[in-house]
Amino acid sequence: MIRSLRVSNYALISDVEIDFEPGLDIITGETGAGKSILLGALSLLLGGRADTRVIADSSKKSVIEAVFDTSDAPGLDDILADNDIDADAAGEVILRRELSPSGRSRAFVNDTPVNLTVMRDIAMRLVDIHSQHQNMLLSDNNYQLAVIDSLADNRELLADYHRAYEVYKGILREYTATRDMIRRNRDDADFISYQLDEIKALSLVAGEQEALEEERAILENAGAINHDIAEALGALDGEDSGALSALGRATDACNGLADKNIGDISPLAERLESALIEVGDIARTLRDYESRYRDDPERLEVVEDRLGSIYSLELKHHVDDSDALIDLGERLARKLDAIENGDVVLEDLENRAKAAKRDAMVIARSISTARQTAAQAFASALEEEARPLGMKNLRCTIAITPTRLSPTGIDAVEFLFAFNKNSSPLPVRDTASGGEISRLMLVIKTIVGRKMQLPTIIFDEIDTGVSGDIASRIGVMMSRIAENIQVITITHLPQVAARGTSHYKVYKEDNDTSTETKLRRLDESGRIDEIAMMLSGDSSNAAARETARVLLSGIN
Repeated sequence: MIRSLRVSNYALISDVEIDFEPGLDIITGETGAGKSILLGALSLLLGGRADTRVIADSSKKSVIEAVFDTSDAPGLDDILADNDIDADAAGEVILRRELSPSGRSRAFVNDTPVNLTVMRDIAMRLVDIHSQHQNMLLSDNNYQLAVIDSLADNRELLADYHRAYEVYKGILREYTATRDMIRRNRDDADFISYQLDEIKALSLVAGEQEALEEERAILENAGAINHDIAEALGALDGEDSGALSALGRATDACNGLADKNIGDISPLAERLESALIEVGDIARTLRDYESRYRDDPERLEVVEDRLGSIYSLELKHHVDDSDALIDLGERLARKLDAIENGDVVLEDLENRAKAAKRDAMVIARSISTARQTAAQAFASALEEEARPLGMKNLRCTIAITPTRLSPTGIDAVEFLFAFNKNSSPLPVRDTASGGEISRLMLVIKTIVGRKMQLPTIIFDEIDTGVSGDIASRIGVMMSRIAENIQVITITHLPQVAARGTSHYKVYKEDNDTSTETKLRRLDESGRIDEIAMMLSGDSSNAAARETARVLLSGIN
C-alpha cells in the first residue's frame, strides 16, 4: 500500500504531502481543483513521460516521492536484489522522481539511482492506476489478452515462450538471409571462382609480404652493406694492421712478461686473451653477414616481381596486405562452398527452424490451455460481480480462437458481451454504453487486482456516468475490495465518498501572486460539508447535510 505521497513544485502544487491509510481512501474536489494533477505526479513514479512544463518554479527542481509498504508485494525483493537496490528492513520502498528545469529526469528507488524501466517494473508490482481514458482499453484485444494472461498466471510460461519464439524467428531470419545470399552468389558464381583462382595462383603464405619487403630493402642496399662489412673486417682482421693481429702480439708480449716474474702481469694477459676471443667472434659474425648479403640483382628482380603481383591484387580487391588477401580467399571459398552446397545448408536451417517452432508450439499450447481455463472462470466471475451493478442480464463470452504462431502465442482473444436477454454477445464497442463500460472495467480491475495481489488500486472517476442505486452499489463494491487491498478513488459520487475509511479534499487557494492546489484530510464534520456539497452544491443546505449524515451513519 501507499503510505505517503509528497509532491513539490509540480504544476499548481507548491508542496503537498498525503498520508494514506489502509482500506478505501476517497479523494474529492471540484472540477479543476487539481485531482488530476496528483495522479499525473503519481504516474511519473510508474515511468510516465516527464515534461518540464509542469515545473512551476523554474529555479528549482520538481520532486515526487512515495513511500510504499511492500509486505504484500511478492517477488519485489528479487527485483531489488537483481538491480543492487538495498531492501529496507522495515518493508518499505521509496520511489522518487526528480525533474530539473533543464529537462533532466532522474529516478531513484531507496535512494539508489535507477533507469525508468527498473522503476516501472517495481511500481507495477505496487500500484495500478485506472483512469477514465483506460475504459477504451476494454475494446483492445491486446489488453483483453493481457487480462486473461494475468488471471492465468502465465508470466513464467510467457517468458519461456518469448525466448523460444525468438530462437525460432532468429533461425528464420538466418534462413532468409542465407537463401538470399545463395541466390545472389549463384548469379556471381563464375566471377567469384575467377577471383578465388587469382588469389590461389599466388600461393600466398601468411606474413609473406612483410618478409619480402624486408628482403627487398636489404637487396637494394647490398652494395653499401658489403662495403661497411669490408671496412669493419679490414679494421679487425687485416694481415698486418688488423685489431686481431695487434691483440695477438700484445697478448704474446704480456705472457712473456709473466714468465719473467715482472709484477702482477698475469691478469693483464688474461684480459687480452678474452678481448682477442671476443674480437675474433665479431669478425666471424661479420664474415657470415658478408656471405649472406651479397649483391644479387637476379634475386632482387624475383622479389620485385613477386611483390608487384601481390600489390596489384591488393589494389584490385582494396585490401592492405597479403594476409588480407588470404582472408578474402577463404571468404570467397566459403561463398563457393555455400553455392555448391546451398541446398544442404538451407535444408539444415529449415530443419532447425522446424525444431525451434515445435519447441515454441509446445509452450504456446500450454499457455493456450491455461488461457481457456482462465477465460471460463473469468467470464463467470465477471457476470456474477457485475449483476449487482445494474447488469443483471449480463452475459460474457471470452472467445479464444487459434492463430498462427505470433509473439503472444497461438491465440486471439475477444471479449463479447450481451446486456439484454434477447441480445447476442457482441464486442463491447458495439453494445455497451459509457456507463456500462466504466462498470465493466471496475469489475475487471477488481478481479485482476485480487488475482495479482496488487497492494494498491487507484480509480480515477471510474464511476462517471452512473448515479442512484448503481452509485451506491459501486461504493459497496469498492469498500469490499478495500477489505483486502488498498483502494484510492477519485470520485464525484457522494454514495461512493461516504464509503471511505479516510477522505481527502483537493481545493484551490489564492495567495498574493498565484493559485495553488492544496489538499487536506477531512474530519467527520468536514466530510458532512463535502458530501453535502456533492449532493446539492451547497454545503449549508440542511437537507443535503442531513442526507450526508444518513449516508455516513448508515455506512460507518
